[in-house]
Amino acid sequence: MKRRHFMAALAGISLAFAAPQLRAEELKDLTVVFPSPGGLGYFAFYNAIGEGYFAEENIKVAPRSVNGSAQAIQALLAGQAQLAHPGPGPLLNARARGEDLVYIYNYFTRSQFNLVVPEESPFEKPSDLKGKVIGVGTADGAEVAFVRSIFDAQGMKEGRDYTFLTVGEGGMAVAGFMQKSIDAYASDTAGAATLSLRGVKLRSLTPPEFQAFFGNGYVVTRPYLEANRETLEGFGRALVKGTKFGIDPANRAATLKHARLGNPQQLENAKFADALLDVYFRLTAPLDPAKGYGYNNPEGWEMWQKTLVASGDLKQPLDDLSRAYSNDFIASWNAAR
Repeated sequence: MKRRHFMAALAGISLAFAAPQLRAEELKDLTVVFPSPGGLGYFAFYNAIGEGYFAEENIKVAPRSVNGSAQAIQALLAGQAQLAHPGPGPLLNARARGEDLVYIYNYFTRSQFNLVVPEESPFEKPSDLKGKVIGVGTADGAEVAFVRSIFDAQGMKEGRDYTFLTVGEGGMAVAGFMQKSIDAYASDTAGAATLSLRGVKLRSLTPPEFQAFFGNGYVVTRPYLEANRETLEGFGRALVKGTKFGIDPANRAATLKHARLGNPQQLENAKFADALLDVYFRLTAPLDPAKGYGYNNPEGWEMWQKTLVASGDLKQPLDDLSRAYSNDFIASWNAAR
């Protein structure tokens, strides 16, 4: 082989090995903490893993599950994760304590919580639960603040007019109703579906106006946001792609398969999983399609803050509520094809 041909071939081999090394150096490791071990609920995230959308952005994600929003925030503040997925109530409380956290992606655009009672229950409205016991999955979860706000609107105060009892989720909540240790339950979407699947038919007592309260979303610390904007742009683009992939009927089987990465047990009952997926499609759809996925509605944040102050969960309004959330990435995220 002539020398110039040999050198050209050698250069080609070197480049072939250099390209993967360059990508490896650029790879961003992100730990994401979720408040529960959901697979279907976080279908966009697991689609983005399964379809390679995170990899396309040179991002490697490591999901972690903890018990509730407060623990998710604690993990974030402790430096154990780069992103967390808490509800707006716990986030605003953290900001009131001086923690500079920013809610960057509104994932559950509609309320994922409900105040429910068994169908045969005599209770018809929240005020009927005066003097009763309300079961909750975790003592400090986002569903607690949500249901407390419902009672506040009725002029009812915790400890005086009703009490919360931490009973856990799924089968433990079923046992709470069976043993009559609880009269109602502050449920998330999966919890209500699980109760129904286990034979406990439910009736919602959630007033219509409270259905508009948005739920959990992706949160970062402000220092991380300011230092890693490009990474967060890639993360959000991958999520939007994962969402669009999921809602395409042609990709339903693949979406259910990818959800097993997050919680395989949730997919054991195929009929339940299939029905629950449709619920999550509705909960994550933009309230205003023109705004796109992830958009934070300032009016929604004002509504949350007002409710939390009225309930006593916040001592007073934040000095600058707009610092609690960001829409900086919405345009770039939703430009993804």
